[in-house]
Amino acid sequence: MLNILHITFNMGIGGTEQVIRQLVTCLPNNKYRNRIVCIDGIIGPIGEALSAEGISVEAMRRKPGLDLGLVMALKRLIRHHNIDIVHCHQYTPFVYGWLATIGRKTKVVFTEHGRFYPDRYRYKAALVNPIMALSSDAVVAISVATREALSKYEFIPKAKVRVIYNGIQALKSSPEKTAEVRYKLGIPQDAYVIGTVARLDPVKNQEMMLNAFAQIIEDIPNSWLLMVGDGPDRKKLEALSSTLGVSDRVIFTGFISLPKDYLASMDLFLLSSHTEGTSMTLLESLSLEIPSVVTNVGGNPEIVTHLETGMLVESDDAAAFADAIKELNSNTNLYETMKINCRIVFKERFSVDKMISQYDDLYGEFC
Repeated sequence: MLNILHITFNMGIGGTEQVIRQLVTCLPNNKYRNRIVCIDGIIGPIGEALSAEGISVEAMRRKPGLDLGLVMALKRLIRHHNIDIVHCHQYTPFVYGWLATIGRKTKVVFTEHGRFYPDRYRYKAALVNPIMALSSDAVVAISVATREALSKYEFIPKAKVRVIYNGIQALKSSPEKTAEVRYKLGIPQDAYVIGTVARLDPVKNQEMMLNAFAQIIEDIPNSWLLMVGDGPDRKKLEALSSTLGVSDRVIFTGFISLPKDYLASMDLFLLSSHTEGTSMTLLESLSLEIPSVVTNVGGNPEIVTHLETGMLVESDDAAAFADAIKELNSNTNLYETMKINCRIVFKERFSVDKMISQYDDLYGEFC
């Protein structure tokens, strides 16, 4: 039995947290014993749910700067629970996990789950990161684009980085559930519903999405835009929808803890981000057989194949984004073929079984 310690910021709502949840609940429990430490001092709702299921989730609050007290606390935890593998999720947890294992035989795995926008060079990293990476046992990126960024901006040797795509459980909904969502939101049952499930944040560039929607309303008069999520840009986006004269066709739901039926009520999924790693909601749309229009950034083109499971559009091009939406609305044969392809691609590349199998193989290298 291998004892694994997952170190992360917190176990709130997000893609990283979902991946950790999948790992600790789906890895064979006769081979692995998992623990989670959140270094931001907050456990979060996913962490609380896992704790209720009997998985150890602990919070440690790091102080500003390099917190050597946190390093020592992690060292004690690793020693006390005889941890075999420290799996660090994101860069700062990697720093603390790496420091905490110095002088021990504990294996270190670092998974980079995404990049901030805009990405930037940190020249101090040129001195430290190659040493940390080469002395660690595995470095994982969730997409080829993320691996390229680790090499370019973090000076981590590309040959050291393996790619393991995020995987999820396939979502399931029903026509009755989606009809219920549309009725509750006041959307006609025969409407053409496009939308997104995402944090309303500048990096997601939903401003461009709204501008594109304003361009399609004349050509697709029964269209509605459903924006599921909340965030710092909400008021700005609500004001923009009024300025564009489309506020009566745009619905801001706010945060929805279980949004699958809202996602399933969409005919087309949209992602207008400036950058992405491996979008979990994009994977969810694939599992529900919903084609998508997404920006050609980050890990998006590794999930969406142009004209196969959706359409790729250059970043911040509202006119091209609108044209892609109109094309999939008018070309029924293409749209229906994409729905079939979504199901096939999801099962082959992005199921939770695929991801768990790859991490199981990775951990197995340390036995």
